[in-house]
Amino acid sequence: MAELPDITRTRIAAIDWMRGIVMILMALDHASGFFNDGRLFTDSILLYKSGSVLATDQFLTRWVTHICAPTFIFLTGVSMVFSNAGRLCQGMSQTEIDRELLIRGAVIVLLDLCVLSVAAEKPVLQVLYAIGGSMMMMVWVSRLKAWVVLISAAAILIGTELLLMTIWNPSSETPLWLAVTFAPVFTDAYSVLYPVMPWLSVMMLGWVFGKWMMRVSEHSFSISRLLLVCGVCALVLFVVIRGLDGYGNMFMWLEGNTIVHWLHVSKYPPSLSYLLLELGLMAIILSVLVWFESVSVVYRNGLIIVFGQTALYFYLMHFAVLGLLSLIFETRGLGMAYVMTVIALIILYPLCRIYRAYKWRNPQSFLRFI
Repeated sequence: MAELPDITRTRIAAIDWMRGIVMILMALDHASGFFNDGRLFTDSILLYKSGSVLATDQFLTRWVTHICAPTFIFLTGVSMVFSNAGRLCQGMSQTEIDRELLIRGAVIVLLDLCVLSVAAEKPVLQVLYAIGGSMMMMVWVSRLKAWVVLISAAAILIGTELLLMTIWNPSSETPLWLAVTFAPVFTDAYSVLYPVMPWLSVMMLGWVFGKWMMRVSEHSFSISRLLLVCGVCALVLFVVIRGLDGYGNMFMWLEGNTIVHWLHVSKYPPSLSYLLLELGLMAIILSVLVWFESVSVVYRNGLIIVFGQTALYFYLMHFAVLGLLSLIFETRGLGMAYVMTVIALIILYPLCRIYRAYKWRNPQSFLRFI
């Protein structure tokens, strides 16, 4: 493959590695959807019937992928800070940067509406809607002081459940305005899996962390230490909130003291316990990756980093690859999902490298929005 410009010097490998890891886990979850007839999808009060048996292997396969959306959206906020600073150094005005961010956010939302919804045969607002919508709102949010953004993000994270307790009844019809902002909907006509406001708060947290990270970017130990401390604190808070079995669990109560029941938290909409657990785990893993980057050589064509640097392309293409594989292989069970994940990753790796090379050589093409 032809030599690439050394753009990797301007990137943080730990962030790309973290993205790459969650892309692989995401591929496993979606391969399970295509090839695993026993796949569990019970991560919401709207989807779970109290007392249902949760097979441990199926549950844990689904659960390990819960880290994907919070991690990717948090890191989008972090990357936004570094991207903005880099473009300012290149001579772009803040107005131009904001316009490009608005366009990119709109393109990402439209991918959900015009591509993935067509495949689903009904309008479905999934993670791309949450990412794109949050990006567009960050144009205005990023004008605020970092401490204001932090407090606002915390207020949304903590207060969403209080709002929903007041105005949302999971057993009745949810109005569209509430569905696209705070509460999920699963109907035959349309579905909203990722209402934008809770996920915006995660991007806001990432943006605040990115602002701090920018100031101490030469001190990897400080970054790694803060991530580790924040991660441990988040996990402690998760244990407390989950153990109290009250507010913060988004109506998904404990039904036993097994690991499965403790980890069976609400993703749709994301409960405080869910976000504390997943962001806490992400912070600890990212802490290790930041340290590892400081003591190791970064191989820019490594599988994980390539996937991390082409995350949106990977997201779109992995559905196509899995769809094609489903025409050849039959749905069987959990083992088949793992096998198909490996095959899909093997196919996707060269495709992602080719896409990355073309995008880096053509930085002003439309692909900069994907």
